[in-house]
Parts: sequence; C-alpha cells; structure tokens
Amino acid sequence: MKRKVSYTWRLREVMAQHRVFTATELVPLLRERGIDLSASQVHRLVSGTPERLSLQVMAALCDILSCTPADLVATTAENAGVRKTATGDFPAPPANVAKLRPRAARILPDA
Repeated sequence: MKRKVSYTWRLREVMAQHRVFTATELVPLLRERGIDLSASQVHRLVSGTPERLSLQVMAALCDILSCTPADLVATTAENAGVRKTATGDFPAPPANVAKLRPRAARILPDA
C-alpha cells in the first residue's frame, strides 16, 4: 500500500510564541549565527513553505526560537487511495459487427 506524506511549516506560529512578529526581526538574529540571508529571503522563509532548507538554517532557527525541528515542521502520513485502472484501451465491439460493415459493391457492365 502506498503512503502519502506531507508537512506543515510552522515557523510563523513558533515565532509568535516567542514574540518575534516580523521577518526583519529575524534577519540580525540569523546573522549572529552565521546565516547571511537577505530580508526578502527571510520573508519568503517566514511567509511561505520551503521545499528545501539548509540544516544550518534549521539549526539557527531552532537556536533562536529555543525549539526543535519537530516544532517547526509538522509531518503527516496517510494511506493513499489505490487508483483504478481500465481493463482495456477500447470498448468491447458490439456482438453484430458484421451488420455494421458496408457490403462490397457489385459493378455490372452496361448492356
């Protein structure tokens, strides 16, 4: 059986719990830990859901917010539904196909 896994990025929630409300507050805190990201990069990190994230950035966020990676990323997994497949590409032909086909023409000479 296949499993469908997904995750929820909870950085904004964890930031709010620690009274950090804007991405611009996070920029100097990251710089103190050797992470040099622009304000727009940090804004995207806070407001969106990253598909890829450096472990150094994750470790810095955990240090700043006194949390664990599990606090920042909530994962879910569930059984995926089984896809039904067709039995054939074409529908079955009708039983009386011969009646549907045209008959050969018979050409008679002019008399």
